[in-house]
Amino acid sequence: MSVDLKDGLPEPWSDRFDQGLNPAIERFNASIGFDIALLQEDLDGSVAHANMLAKCGVISFEEAKELEAGLETIRTEAAKGLFKPCLADEDVHFAVERRLISLLGPVAKKLHTGRSRNDQVATDLRLWLRRRIDELDLELERFQKALFVKAEHHLYTLLPGYTHLQRAQPISVAHHLIAYIEMIQRDRNRFTEVRARVNISPLGAAALAGTSVPIDRHYTAKTLGFADISANSLDAVSDRDFVIEFTSASSLVMAHLSRLAEEVILWSSEEFAFVKLTDRCATGSSLMPQKKNPDVPELVRGKTGRVFGHLQGLLTMIKGLPLAYNKDFQEDKEALFDVVITTKTSLEAMSILFEEGLHFSEERLMGAVESDFSNSTDVADYLVKKGIPFREAYQLVGGLVKECLEKGILLRDLSLQQWQAVSSSIEEDLHEKLAPKMVVASRMSEGGTSFTRVEQQLKHWRIRLGFESK
Repeated sequence: MSVDLKDGLPEPWSDRFDQGLNPAIERFNASIGFDIALLQEDLDGSVAHANMLAKCGVISFEEAKELEAGLETIRTEAAKGLFKPCLADEDVHFAVERRLISLLGPVAKKLHTGRSRNDQVATDLRLWLRRRIDELDLELERFQKALFVKAEHHLYTLLPGYTHLQRAQPISVAHHLIAYIEMIQRDRNRFTEVRARVNISPLGAAALAGTSVPIDRHYTAKTLGFADISANSLDAVSDRDFVIEFTSASSLVMAHLSRLAEEVILWSSEEFAFVKLTDRCATGSSLMPQKKNPDVPELVRGKTGRVFGHLQGLLTMIKGLPLAYNKDFQEDKEALFDVVITTKTSLEAMSILFEEGLHFSEERLMGAVESDFSNSTDVADYLVKKGIPFREAYQLVGGLVKECLEKGILLRDLSLQQWQAVSSSIEEDLHEKLAPKMVVASRMSEGGTSFTRVEQQLKHWRIRLGFESK
């Protein structure tokens, strides 16, 4: 039985085929152009597999050492830019195998015993993603720290709080930023949960049904740092839930970044003027010399749709696939790689934006909270404490706001006599209670925006983010 050779090395498939691929189909079929990103993981998995085969007596320990040395040679070549697979290699797995055969000869052909490219790629992808999740967690923590530093500096800086993008009630800037720290913590928690499901080894499931070769799946799992092995060989090679779950978690990260990005874009406009962008994180116009554009948050807002699109694409990819492995799975990698890059770079950019790219305009913000009716609820609350039912107090204040709007004045401009014409229960102390900082300070319920409550939250995050020990 002859072996069809290309450059003296075998094709990835058997003598079942008499002809080579049409060149266009060869290009269409190949994944080496992008799955080369899995090279390090492929080498790690192959070293573990070789040592396991020796442990189980399938190959000798000398052969395993020889295989490991050859694989490490490829790693060194890659680090020096000397490992350059071509289109004929098809994918990273066969590129490694072909190079190993050219380095070691016949012994290299024993490496693929007891495994398939189906469980091999699933293993590589999990190893790769596990590392990327750890890297993303560092970026998420950096962003939390950037928000925290800004929040701690602006505990007593006030910001109009909005609902329906209409002025609602004044809040602390720190309180607003801590809301995003909380969101990002949920993102970190989600990635931790995803990582636990990523950290399951499919290696040894082979093509779909396991193998008759006496192998030890737990050995390779432990060697590669996996917490456990997949329980079903069919599921092992056809599971891409972890890719979709990761992309879903990344989509929420991007959604959170995009919400804050939108606020920064609004705040930096002349209409709001709540923040000023520094030259470090803004660009100008090629035509209008006065412009300073919020490119960073705009790009983050735009890239969010890119990650959302990958999530939809991945869900569509798996929705009609019969068990077990299908070539459709080749489409998961480019999407996943882009999701990781987009999410990571967006986090980095937003961290830099808050570290050195914007300043809150404190005078403008104070002017904003002093020039609206966001203290109206406090009047109603004041009347409630005087024994007036809330709904009645609510109506009284609503009518008073209408009257003030007609006269072009604010609640703070009303005299005590005007207040008492509305309710004789109102006393002189109301004027003090309507001051913005007093309004904020009064929100003492747990989780509220009072300076006392926000300081408690800052202390919690100061410890949690490692700025201070317990």
